[in-house]
Amino acid sequence: MTTDTNTNKITEAKSVIYAEIDRISTELRDLSTDLHENPEVGMQEDHAHEILTNYLEKNGFTVTRHAFDMKTAFMAKYTNGSGIRVGFCSEYDALPSLGHACGHNLIAVTGIANAMAMKALLEKGIASGTVVLFGTPSEEPLNGKIYMAKKRAFQDHVDVCSMLHPNHGNMTYWSGTAIQDVKVEFIGKPSHAGGAPWQGVNALDAVCQAWVSIGLLRQQLLGTDRIHGIITDGGKAPNIIPDRTAAYLYVRATSTDRVEELMVKVENCFKAAALATGCTVEMKWRDAGMCKNVTQNSVMAETYTHYYNQFGRGKPIASRQEQEALQLGGSTDFGNVSVLVPSLHPFFSVPTDSFPHTHEFAKVVGTVEAHEDAIIASKSLAMVSAHMFLEKGFFEKANEEFENVLPKEKRIQE
Repeated sequence: MTTDTNTNKITEAKSVIYAEIDRISTELRDLSTDLHENPEVGMQEDHAHEILTNYLEKNGFTVTRHAFDMKTAFMAKYTNGSGIRVGFCSEYDALPSLGHACGHNLIAVTGIANAMAMKALLEKGIASGTVVLFGTPSEEPLNGKIYMAKKRAFQDHVDVCSMLHPNHGNMTYWSGTAIQDVKVEFIGKPSHAGGAPWQGVNALDAVCQAWVSIGLLRQQLLGTDRIHGIITDGGKAPNIIPDRTAAYLYVRATSTDRVEELMVKVENCFKAAALATGCTVEMKWRDAGMCKNVTQNSVMAETYTHYYNQFGRGKPIASRQEQEALQLGGSTDFGNVSVLVPSLHPFFSVPTDSFPHTHEFAKVVGTVEAHEDAIIASKSLAMVSAHMFLEKGFFEKANEEFENVLPKEKRIQE
């Protein structure tokens, strides 16, 4: 329970936060539209990096461009006094051929909205501490935050971290899936497919056998496991026994431990195909390391839900039990942040029934209506950080849960 003093401070903070986000809403809409109309893929977000860092610097943040040895990453910081350090993430990369079909134009500006709201609290002396906004490139290939975590971006600069993501519904307890990907290459021996096929070693046979083996493996997997991919090279001509084939696959599960179990099974499928056909095989798992599942902090989640539901926009956020009963197969590199500090990554609803990564979703996240949804979600998430700054024991309670759920041995960044 909050004391009367805490309640008064929270009420004052709420007024300041909502007013500040409303004040900059038009500016955020302009930034979002600019990003939406100029999509850039991961690690090539030069325009996004420029306009976002310019905005933050103009508004009084100390900005580190090209942060953590990444060309399009940044860190923007504002400090007033000692105290807790709250962090937010802005994503801004787009999908090849689909543009902002994951709504990262909105994610970018919700991060800025939260950072500006916290800066307003600090400037006015309502709170004391630090706010940090991380510009996190290349989420779609699921590696930007992993690289940043390896550079200790989050664990050295913030005590908590959060971000928002547009979706076709509201959720605070979605965990995503842990994911690792592999590129596999089979090498055989070429020969004339019509004249002397017996002289060849068919690499296409190998990749096809591996594909069939993985397909058969699926009946022995959990309903939450996912193994899927594409053949990237199936040979060069039908009259040549293919001497090289290649494939690219994702392995997903609800936990990193389960992904590691599946990796062994997948590797065995590849090795067996190579042995059966006489090919050699090379497997290369993602250099950045595994993308982890998201660990949502319930203290933060319930506070976000409290404020979001007050706006009465769309359906109220469902209970934790109802949310966790749903199976979602998506992944995010924010999972690698959530194992380092107490974290929250809600979905907020935009006006569509379509899933992200579709043309319809790309269209919707560029609308005024979706922007209005993003503003409401930003205000709600900002209030979670207000409680971090102002409510005695709030951070300690969130951190206690974090420590209990994720002991130190589970926080390692490979």
